[in-house]
Parts: sequence; C-alpha cells; structure tokens
Amino acid sequence: MDSPTPASARISIIGAGPGGLTCARILQQHGIPVTVYDRDPEANSRNQGGSLDLHEEDGQLALREAGLLEEFFALARLEGQEMRQMDPAGRVLDHHLPDEGETVSPEIDRSQLRDLLLRSLVAGTVQWGRTLASVSGPADGPRTLMFTDGTAVEADLVIGADGAFSRVRTAVSPATPRYTGVSFLEAWFDDMEHAHPELSQLVGKGSAHIADGERGLFAQRNSGGHMRVYIMQRVPVDWIAANGLHPEDTEGIRGHLLGEYAAWSPQILRMITDNDGAYVDRPLFALPVPHTWEHSPSVALLGDAAHLMPPLGVGVNLAMLDASELALALVHSATIDDAVRSYEKSMLPRSAEMARMLEGGAEHLLSVHDSDAIELFGRAQP
Repeated sequence: MDSPTPASARISIIGAGPGGLTCARILQQHGIPVTVYDRDPEANSRNQGGSLDLHEEDGQLALREAGLLEEFFALARLEGQEMRQMDPAGRVLDHHLPDEGETVSPEIDRSQLRDLLLRSLVAGTVQWGRTLASVSGPADGPRTLMFTDGTAVEADLVIGADGAFSRVRTAVSPATPRYTGVSFLEAWFDDMEHAHPELSQLVGKGSAHIADGERGLFAQRNSGGHMRVYIMQRVPVDWIAANGLHPEDTEGIRGHLLGEYAAWSPQILRMITDNDGAYVDRPLFALPVPHTWEHSPSVALLGDAAHLMPPLGVGVNLAMLDASELALALVHSATIDDAVRSYEKSMLPRSAEMARMLEGGAEHLLSVHDSDAIELFGRAQP
C-alpha cells in the first residue's frame, strides 16, 4: 500500500494525556484532521495527578508551537520552582529560591494542563470511554483498532500516546516495562494553610526532598492549597500484600510506615501521618535501555509509550516535545511514512541518550544528598 499524504490520512491518537493532546492541537492548527481516543469515561472522571513543571527547552517549546504558551503562563506557578533539601532531622541542607520572574521550569497542575489542551481542540476531537484492546493489520497499513466495547476503526497512522503499559506499543515492540525496585506511595494533603500550617511552613511554596539512603519523602505543593507527598522506598513490588496489608488499609499502612521511618523527626513524620484520605500505591517501572523497534509506516510512539523512564524530571516534557516534533513532521512531509521516519530519526537517539543517563536513577531518589538527581526529580513527578 502506498503511504497516504498526512492531509488525507486517517490519523488516530490513543491517549488524551499532555503528549497526545499536544500532538492533536498542532495537527489541527495546520488543518490536518485527527481523532483522539481515551479510556476515561469523560474528561474529569478521575484525578489527573500532581503538579508538573514545563521546561523552556521542551515542554514550553511544544506549547509555543501549539500557540498556548501565553495561556500556560497565566496558570503557571513561578513560585513552585522553590526547592528544599533536608535531612531526616528536618535540617535544611540546600535551598533554591527562584529569581524574580524566573521561567526556567514553572509548575502547573496536570489537570490544568490537560484542560488547557482540551479547550484548544475542535469540539468532538476526543472520544471518551474508548479503551483500546488491540492493533492489527499490515505494517504498511491500514491498521484496525479494536476497542473493548466491540467497536473498531481503521487508521492510516496510529499514534501511541497511551503511557507506560501502551497497547499501541505491542504492535511494533515486544518490550514490557520492568519494576525498578523503588516504589512510591502517594499521600494527599488539603487546605495546607489552615489544616496543615506546620507542613506548609516546612515545605515552602515549592518542593522538599528528604532521604536517608534507604527511603525518602518528596513533598510538592499543588495549586488551590493542596500538597502531595511521595513516600519512596526500596521494596518488592508487592510490598503491601507481603506485609499482610491491602491498599485500602490506610491505618495499617501508616503503622507500617511509622516503623520504617521511626528514626525520622516527628515534624517530618507528619508527611506520613497527617494525610487526608488513603494512600495511592505507585511502583516505578521503566522500559529496557535503549528501547527501539523496527520502523512501521503506520505506527508512531511518543512519551512513556516510547521511552518510559524513572520520574527524574523528563517524562511530560519529553512527551510534549515528541508530540510537537511528530506533528510538525506530519505537517512538512509528503507522506505518513516519510513523517514517521523523520520523527524517529530525532526522537529515538534523543530518548536513548536520556534513558541511559537515567537508567537506575530511581535509586538516587533515596540518596541522602544527590543534588543532580534531586534537581531533576524536583522538575516533574508521576
């Protein structure tokens, strides 16, 4: 089959996260039709996660290409670039305060970024409640997308923006994410200034990191007076069940954690004991390094679907840069095949280099004072 022109092709994006939506936005700006499919029943059906920072050299670059940079800065929190490094006794080891007007990596809630991108799309672009079951068909297309509701669509290009456990990835690669040996437990805090004033003062307006070599905590302020804490441990992936607990047993998990963090100061331990609601288990996975695949003219991967790495400050930014480069390749190429080749020529070496740099990086999050890793981690979370 001859590869179609991008303007005449049926382009399907799987996943309505920042990467998939950025790609759709830029394509639509250039008159290329696209449909996005997402498994969520609707846009606000679940919590979208914590705060993200967007870097000048990638995330912000993509938003500029999407024509949304000014709207981003209207929502972004420049003060969120503050970063504190402490020891388990609560002593401040390092403290970064952003300069006045600094825009290197301002923070924005993931839900705010998603809403910004969704508002920019043509009505009906995203089809909600469409969970992809499989991708079939010849490598040169067209591909058949089967959804769990029994429906199917054909596409000349399938863009996998569907995250760590991508269904689109299986069409071109047998690789599966592997557990890194480090797990996060996410805790939420609401109304920081009134309900948690001591923690608010301890963390400041941005983020704080504490570690003792075996375990750690990372606290990050979100908008609207909220905060999230990531309790970081080197544990088996099934550590909750292995300790006779279950994810809904908040008090049981809290008691276990207090035993693990017993030597830490009572002030710091409030990040474990004073959370509002249940914990969320988030084990860290990564793809093999490097992750490559045989070129297919009908499938492209971006973000975590292409290069899942430890959360050391690159995830959403690389996904949005991928999205921008792929969309622009489609805009400026004669055929879909040419566009995918052009995109992969730059994306694959870039992601491989970054993955090598971050390989095993989850361990650094537990280091007492690994400033390089903490600077990266302070710039994006899961």
